[in-house]
Amino acid sequence: MSRKPRQLKSPELQHQIVKLLSKDPKKRFDAVQISRKLNLSNPISSIEKECLSLVTRGLLEHAKNGTYIFPSLKKATTGTIKTYQGYVDMTRSGSAYITGTDAKDDIYVAAKSLMGALHKDVVKVQILPQGRNRRLEGKVVDIVERSISHVIGTLQVFMRFGVVQVEQPKQFPDVFIKLEEINEDMHGAIVKVHITDWGKGQNKSIWGKIQQILDAGDQNEISMQNILLTNGFNIDFPENVLAEARELHKKINESETAKRRDFRNKVCFTIDPLTAKDFDDALSVEKLENGHYEIGVHIADVTHFLEENTELDKEAFSRSTSVYIADRVCPMLPEELSNHLCSLVPNEDRYTFSAVFEMDIQGKIYAEWYGKTIIHSCRRFTYEEAQDRIETGEGDYVGEINILQSIAKKLREKRFQQGSINFETDEIQFTFDDKMVPTGIKIRERKDAHMLVEDFMLLANKKVAEYVFKKTVPPVPFVYRIHDLPNPDKLEDFVLFAKELGFQFHTKTPGGITESFNRLADDIRKNETLKLLEPLAIRTMSKAEYSPHNIGHYGLGFHYYTHFTSPIRRYADVLVHRLLFKNLTGEFRADIAVLEKQTKHISLQERKAMDAERESVKYKLAEYMAFFIGNEFDGIISGMIEKGVFIEIKDTKAEGFIAFSEMDSSYVVAENKYKAFAKRGGEDLFIGKKVRVKVLSSDKETLRIDLKLV
Repeated sequence: MSRKPRQLKSPELQHQIVKLLSKDPKKRFDAVQISRKLNLSNPISSIEKECLSLVTRGLLEHAKNGTYIFPSLKKATTGTIKTYQGYVDMTRSGSAYITGTDAKDDIYVAAKSLMGALHKDVVKVQILPQGRNRRLEGKVVDIVERSISHVIGTLQVFMRFGVVQVEQPKQFPDVFIKLEEINEDMHGAIVKVHITDWGKGQNKSIWGKIQQILDAGDQNEISMQNILLTNGFNIDFPENVLAEARELHKKINESETAKRRDFRNKVCFTIDPLTAKDFDDALSVEKLENGHYEIGVHIADVTHFLEENTELDKEAFSRSTSVYIADRVCPMLPEELSNHLCSLVPNEDRYTFSAVFEMDIQGKIYAEWYGKTIIHSCRRFTYEEAQDRIETGEGDYVGEINILQSIAKKLREKRFQQGSINFETDEIQFTFDDKMVPTGIKIRERKDAHMLVEDFMLLANKKVAEYVFKKTVPPVPFVYRIHDLPNPDKLEDFVLFAKELGFQFHTKTPGGITESFNRLADDIRKNETLKLLEPLAIRTMSKAEYSPHNIGHYGLGFHYYTHFTSPIRRYADVLVHRLLFKNLTGEFRADIAVLEKQTKHISLQERKAMDAERESVKYKLAEYMAFFIGNEFDGIISGMIEKGVFIEIKDTKAEGFIAFSEMDSSYVVAENKYKAFAKRGGEDLFIGKKVRVKVLSSDKETLRIDLKLV
């Protein structure tokens, strides 16, 4: 990869400047220092001009002597000693790494220095002097937020108290229960416990209250709830939250309806999965006299019912997201809202918050409008029904669906032309018997109907963010969905490996990188050998997250992007609705420090929800593969560590493991973990290599599938 100075165009240059200064919000840079740090060939005067533009937009601040600083929260301090805030990632040994901080690297914390912090807790950590191994090491000085509020375990009843022995998460301490809250005949029961007292320090007792006795024979229920709870999600809502939800029906009234733009006489419908119960978006379409179309993207008006700082609102923020695991949904909002009051069910009047566009058939926008509305969905389409209208040209509302389809295709083409990356990961769907044991697996197929809805949701999200950002100077504080550029070190390793498989990457410009990613996505559909490059390519990229500081969305190729379209299942969208509404008729400037805290929390909750989803899929895959012990399958090497390789089984997408110690040769794994070299004349292994394997064992509790090379 070239290391020559690069010349960046204005949008990309501004993006890189904001990225550089946001990495260390306390450090000041002038234009010359920025040029050196970013390895630029742009004239210093042009860099200065871009910095001044960013100051005008509120993304940078002037500092001393012609320098600039990022307008962010400063790192917290304890006296004069810096502390960093991050998330606990526990290791099997009991030590941990603190991730997600502003430090240059993850911070190692020995078990004795955790101060009682547990896996995924939010903590403040103080850096210790570097030892001989020179790794960044620290100690926990404060536990900001506990990740887990409920656990499942086996109750043991003793003379003066009960003890719940927790199996998951690993290394979780025993939880004590007051004797007056339990009966002797409960000894040995599987119980769900709410933590009521965490104690203090490293070795203090944790106390809890039993909320539910689970059926010991229903292993699926125990395991699925365990996956949710260990990631910080409880499928049950507190009674005070449910009580508030039951009262909300009283808040629908004629005076509120009169304030809204009325879309009830428009053709409006929803398109969702067959099993969906919460419909949070609908589309309307009407042909105008000038030949253009009025397209309405109507989103459930959750904030009309979800008042700020109520118990219901606090619970929704705490959860921050609905969690979609293999066999169920753990909702962000109680059913009274998610499936009834807010859900855009057919043949009912519903309050919505809408983005309305005047467009031509080519997708060009002539006017846009945002505001509170009322709709009456005339039809609930499944994706399959909508797809049938597209493919056959027959059926009710076929004209409206195909108008939307034509515009969506143009929006999609334009998006890819402007830099959106077109990677699609496989989504596994299970079929179950009446005991929720998996009986089959299929990969969800994405067709035009899915992409039609997605394209209009992307449009609404993009235009809402752009509207708010450009409304005032400097922009009002807002919640953005941001996605940074690929990690350059990971990208360099990936590019070299892709070249060995016959794929040439162009990395001299950001545009070249984007073009290469999209070319790879196209080639993967034609060449199965390249299929395993797709997840590796995705790993080079940063994780998307929420932030009040807009740096754009690299993966979508958007300079402005937010989440506006799913407030039933994402709290980020709730925040966006509130901020947008307050800024429609005036200027409302939220407290940036509060937004920083909120966006960090919802980003963390999103990560935990994804972890829960992955764990549940691995559990069900391991359960399914247990029926095939001794069977042989075609597979492909999907990853490797120092001890062995991971194999993805082609037919089921299950991932198993083969230890190097079980192979005929000894191997040395390359630093980038893409290759393993045989020591004594054996065959080298590499990611993407096709293999034939036999299933030796499959344990759903450890999520481990052991394989053997055939």
